[in-house]
Amino acid sequence: MGQIQSLDEFLNLLSRRRWLIITVAVLGLLLSGIFAKTRPDVYEAAAVIQVEMPTVTGTDGAPASNGSAQILQTIQQRLTTREQLVAMIDRHGLFADLPALSPDKKIDLLRASIQFQTVATEGSQAFGQVVGVSAIIIYARLGNGDQAARVANDLAQGILDQSAAGQRNRTDENVTFYTEEESRLWQEISALEAEIEAYKTANNHSLPSIRDARRDELVSIEDDQRTALQEKLGLEAEMAAIQTTETLRETDRRQLAVLQSRIGVLETQISALADRHADIEADLAMAPEVDRVMGNYDRKLTLLQGQHDVVASNLAAAQTAQKLAERQKAERYTLLERAVTPEYPTGGSSKKIAVAGAMASILGAFGLAFLLDLMRPVVRTAAQMERQLDL
Repeated sequence: MGQIQSLDEFLNLLSRRRWLIITVAVLGLLLSGIFAKTRPDVYEAAAVIQVEMPTVTGTDGAPASNGSAQILQTIQQRLTTREQLVAMIDRHGLFADLPALSPDKKIDLLRASIQFQTVATEGSQAFGQVVGVSAIIIYARLGNGDQAARVANDLAQGILDQSAAGQRNRTDENVTFYTEEESRLWQEISALEAEIEAYKTANNHSLPSIRDARRDELVSIEDDQRTALQEKLGLEAEMAAIQTTETLRETDRRQLAVLQSRIGVLETQISALADRHADIEADLAMAPEVDRVMGNYDRKLTLLQGQHDVVASNLAAAQTAQKLAERQKAERYTLLERAVTPEYPTGGSSKKIAVAGAMASILGAFGLAFLLDLMRPVVRTAAQMERQLDL
């Protein structure tokens, strides 16, 4: 403690700095009294809303939750919009004793005076699972206790109204959206299936299902062509043998006519087989293009069917949520505790603030006197001299 190491030296310090201590203490007392007297009282009221878990469980045994945290956040944002706060100020006559305040300033004061606090559900949450909310507390801090209670209850009622209406609106919108999506996808699937059938009809000779049969037919045609050609060559050789005779008999001439007729039939048959062979080869040549087009059709159809399955699953879930909302089996919000008019302001009474300020002023005066004496360490007594010189 520097030069002050005994009671006499401390009393000497108080004697020497008495006017400084008295001045600082009195000034602190006056300032504390003025602050406690002019400080506006702030009253705090709170309303509690309980979030009841769904009574119907999902397929995995867990409650069929709709995400209360996100729902409450959305409701809070809607309740604290400029239009809602202006309506609340007019409805409850807030800040009527402050006519000089602008509307924007009143809105800022009201927005700063309300607070929403959520209470998370007990128990650990699985990874990726939405955090549940078991309750929400609405605080309102205003200069009038009755107004604070009315504002807290007004906000609580707003949450109850919007939560009930919001659940029904969300489920109805989800059902409408997924119903329209399912109808659109089903129309696209039906149109694509009709297009596939038309393409199959137009290219039925090149489809994979009959391609093997076409190849077998091509082999059979080639065998028939060889057989007919061999028979034609045999007939032509027989005609040549008959024609080498110098004198043709009547029977030879009739035989030549029969052979000529048979050769004409074979030539017609060979020509028809060649045309059929060319047609089959053309159809088989179209096979890669048909496979490419059918592959594209299959991919489109698979994609649309996958989308339709997802939409159908979502539609079933949305319809279930709609039924739960209609029967009030989903998450429900109930007013657990209404806000009551507080009897005392928050932050302590004026008397407590004045007493605390007085004690702080006295301690500050003593501290300032000691600090000034410590900054100017002067040897004032024989005892201090003995300690300094050790004599």
